[in-house]
Amino acid sequence: MTQEAVAAPERDGRRNTLPDRSYRPEVQGLRALAILMVVSYHIWFGRVSGGVDIFLLISALLLTLSFVRKVETGRPLKLGGYWLHLFKRLLPAVVVVLLGVLTATAMFVPRSRWTEILSQTWSSLFYFQNWALAANSVDYYAADQSVASPLQHFWSLSVQGQVFILWPLLFALAAFIARAAKLRFRIVVLLVFGAVFTASLTFSIYETYTNQVHAYFDTRTRLWEFAFGTLLALSLPYLKLPQPLRVLAGWIGLAAMLSGGFILDVQGQFPGYVALWPLIAAALVIVAGETGSPVGADRFLTWKPLIRLGDMSYALYLWHWPVLIIYLIWRGREEAGPVEGAAIIALSLVLAYLTTRFIERPLRSPAWTGKKGRAVIVIAVCVGLAAAPVAGWQAGLRLENERVQSAADVNNPGAAALESDFVYEAAEEAELLPLLDLAGSDYADLSAPCTGRFATDAPALQGYACTEYVSATDPDKVLVAVGNSHVQQWLAAIGPIAEAKNWTLIGLARGGCQFVDYSEGISQECNDRNSQALDYILDLHPDAVITTATYSIGEYPHELLPGGFLATANAVMDQGIRFIGIRDNPRHTVNMATCPEDYGVDSATCNPDYESVRAAESPLLEMGAMLPAMRLLDVDDLVCPGGTCPAVIGNVRVYLDENHISATYARSMAPALMPRLLDALNPADSRSLVQLAH
Repeated sequence: MTQEAVAAPERDGRRNTLPDRSYRPEVQGLRALAILMVVSYHIWFGRVSGGVDIFLLISALLLTLSFVRKVETGRPLKLGGYWLHLFKRLLPAVVVVLLGVLTATAMFVPRSRWTEILSQTWSSLFYFQNWALAANSVDYYAADQSVASPLQHFWSLSVQGQVFILWPLLFALAAFIARAAKLRFRIVVLLVFGAVFTASLTFSIYETYTNQVHAYFDTRTRLWEFAFGTLLALSLPYLKLPQPLRVLAGWIGLAAMLSGGFILDVQGQFPGYVALWPLIAAALVIVAGETGSPVGADRFLTWKPLIRLGDMSYALYLWHWPVLIIYLIWRGREEAGPVEGAAIIALSLVLAYLTTRFIERPLRSPAWTGKKGRAVIVIAVCVGLAAAPVAGWQAGLRLENERVQSAADVNNPGAAALESDFVYEAAEEAELLPLLDLAGSDYADLSAPCTGRFATDAPALQGYACTEYVSATDPDKVLVAVGNSHVQQWLAAIGPIAEAKNWTLIGLARGGCQFVDYSEGISQECNDRNSQALDYILDLHPDAVITTATYSIGEYPHELLPGGFLATANAVMDQGIRFIGIRDNPRHTVNMATCPEDYGVDSATCNPDYESVRAAESPLLEMGAMLPAMRLLDVDDLVCPGGTCPAVIGNVRVYLDENHISATYARSMAPALMPRLLDALNPADSRSLVQLAH
């Protein structure tokens, strides 16, 4: 982004005059150094540098200088024209990169990642990627992020895009207040953005402490960093240090900038108060300015190659991350070595130069500058160029899925193939369900909120945490399935039974929170959810509560009895509510959803021996001895038939990752599960379901 003019302070009560100099090359050099930090830390060190935070500060600094100058020289803000001009400059490079990522995705990325990347293309194009990642980052059910998305870096651009809309509105508000109250504009700006700084920093510290992963992407936790840049811009005319101090400040700032990514856990501690480190470091460099000293840091920052790099820093930021991630996906690597990293940087520099030279610069030419009609055309064409292939691609995937689903009864029987009299009549080369691009998201849907008499005000049960998975107007029974993501998966199997029997099925699912008493304080969030879920259950008094009664792990002994389970089970059963415990399904060491494509559907990897993932003796036997009144349900014969625990049964993917049963396969288990569940609900039958299943 080009630098804007620097406004000087008011003098003697008169409107300030413009400074002699409107371009600060050391700031452009600072931008170049920040992008070098971001790129090198990402590619070679696998760390976050704090360079993005410096970008946020510089963006706010330049935006503030521009708007303060406009107001104090009496020019109209013309916000509509500003936004059109801004996004006319930003979007073309974005779209070029998005199209490049889509092309590379089709060529080098496994189909299992397509849905995620297509979805993130929309959020990147329309500047809400940070919110998508914030939701995804705290979503226990999210896809494996061991290899990040090639569009993940758009989170910071989305935050900036949102601030580029908000900040001018705040300047307009400050100008209105200044005129109405007859106050100096800078005083009002100081008050407005000082309030933003204080509120956002306070919230950022709190959310970083309580929910750091979400806070990292949250716009609200980042506003104070922009406000810091605004307050710095207001302070610059008054920060007149002697030359020796400016030289010292410049070098201290540079040293702090370059070392912060190693000294601090940027990814794990930001953006709370720790983010002050890179911001203060950059501020010291900016305050130092052009010192005129032969030993000043500005001599380095105004080096022509660094200035040229600063000119294409935007394009370099856009390109470096997708080039890195696409390479890692293509080569199946977790990191790039020194030589590979150098090649990635070189390719990113070439792409950044071409994008700057042939996309960005032409659109900044006088022929295009300031013409609203042309800006509208550029923005519309950019949106269309990116939206068309994404929409077409997604439509093609939907049509393919519908085609495969239309023959699923014959081609994809799932658990029905385990029946003794089953005859497989599928077409040759019938595709697996769910299709690979949908496999990782094949969870039971939790989108229907609890309503009416099933609604709750409990804070921990809001949103997807309380869902009416099956609703009946006048239900014969009400069942509540409560627990973690391994309970959510059983909703898909129990749902068809509930529909056939006119039951209402309520789901209280939260990833990582088994329905036990976390009395040791292992997880306060789970304690809160379980306490409120128990109150909900006791108040509702359903016909039965269903949960997982064991806990599977990926290593020997493979299955455990969860601590704190007896307390919650007894609390429910003491109120005369039937309690049904299901044996947890196996956990594997590979992604079983993609295993058929990675290793072959008949490979040993995709068909591990039963003893390699399951305990020699079912823990349910011990659980049944401790809680004889509880009904216990073992369905290992449906997920581990014939002495193996396969990735595919009846041409259906059993899992959506390494440990969660896919909703498609779970639904196919409903006919076999129905008689067992009915037996468990039969008050006249005193046998445990362990006896019934074995």
